[in-house]
Amino acid sequence: VQLQASGGGLVQAGGSLRLSCAASGVIFNINHMGWYRQTPGKQRELVASITNGNAHYADSVKGRFTISGDSAKNTVYLQMNGLKSEDTAVYYCNGDPAHLIATYWGQGTLVTVSS
Repeated sequence: VQLQASGGGLVQAGGSLRLSCAASGVIFNINHMGWYRQTPGKQRELVASITNGNAHYADSVKGRFTISGDSAKNTVYLQMNGLKSEDTAVYYCNGDPAHLIATYWGQGTLVTVSS
């Protein structure tokens, strides 16, 4: 099972990025998926998820991030707009917290927002 996140990079505050995460060896259930992020010294936090087909967002990203999935491509996306310096983190995908699909989270993709 592999989760390969991509699309991160360096962006100025206010900019946008679209993250992708392709799964191999396991099927992404697009009704139960999530994006998480982690900064050094902190626990991984859930930023966006789809549970039972309904999207949920952390208050810190609500209105700026959008999670979506493509079952045909076995891929989940995170559109991030209006990026802020506090969004700087390594981003990971997996199932939603109650439906994790992999124990190894992969390398994630680094997002760096400059102010």
